[in-house]
Amino acid sequence: MDGGQGPGAAEEPARRERCRRPGALPGAGGGRDVPGGPRRPAGRHVIPRGRSEIALWLERILRDDRIDVEDPLEAARSIAASPEAVALPAADDRGRLVLQAAELRRRAAGLDALRAVVEGPRALERDLQRALEGQHWIFGGRFVGEAAHRRPVPGDEVDIPLIRGDGSPHIVELKRSMSLAGPLVERHRNAWVPAAQVTEAVGEAVNYLVGLDENRARVRAEFGIETRRAGALVLIGHPAGQPDVPEAEITEALRTFHTHLGRVEVLTYQELLDSAHRALVDPAEPVEAEERRAQDRPCPALFSR
Repeated sequence: MDGGQGPGAAEEPARRERCRRPGALPGAGGGRDVPGGPRRPAGRHVIPRGRSEIALWLERILRDDRIDVEDPLEAARSIAASPEAVALPAADDRGRLVLQAAELRRRAAGLDALRAVVEGPRALERDLQRALEGQHWIFGGRFVGEAAHRRPVPGDEVDIPLIRGDGSPHIVELKRSMSLAGPLVERHRNAWVPAAQVTEAVGEAVNYLVGLDENRARVRAEFGIETRRAGALVLIGHPAGQPDVPEAEITEALRTFHTHLGRVEVLTYQELLDSAHRALVDPAEPVEAEERRAQDRPCPALFSR
């Protein structure tokens, strides 16, 4: 070989120039087809523009057969446990995009699993609890996580203890969905009103709040949680379990009911699923919906002990 020049050497400067172009994304060339995208000649690089092209690029990276991980779950856990490893992709725009896509994918899978349980004809409360644990995002953006202790008060064990952004606890009381025995609402004169099962569940939630109020000093000293602004959410039933009543009528009856409760909110599982789905599709929409719901509720501080 003369002076180190071999076959293809004349193309090397051009190839390097292409790789040095700002914004060129690794894995975007190679000439392989992107599902749903046009064919490109080998060696070309593109800059994705807009959500559709970015989504195609992400799908290509995730489906790349050159990535071989023996135990993806263990590898993901190891990375998540290392702040330094997470900080590297988080410091880059494209890295943050990948992390956000992975989180959205995880949430979508969790929501699908919850929907399957909710719509199951024989699902019990413990089945619903397992499907909801660790998914506080489903309840809305005002919640930042779950409390570590489900028994903040002696004798009381709450189903899901959420924590709001201001550090206040929010109790979730779970009842059955499709297997709920009895109706959600019943006819009273010219209007639909909550049935006995709904009012009983609200009574249980109120008792939990009374226990937190009466043990405020101990809970604050032991767990560091301020219970003065505590609230509760009752999840009960599904409109499909009472097909003779329109879903809008059931929703309106429960909404009218809990606007007079102050500290307790009542939702069907269908409402929860719809809200969580909107959060995945359009993050701004559930925030606006939550603000509207908050305006309908009286100030919780007025009902604190």
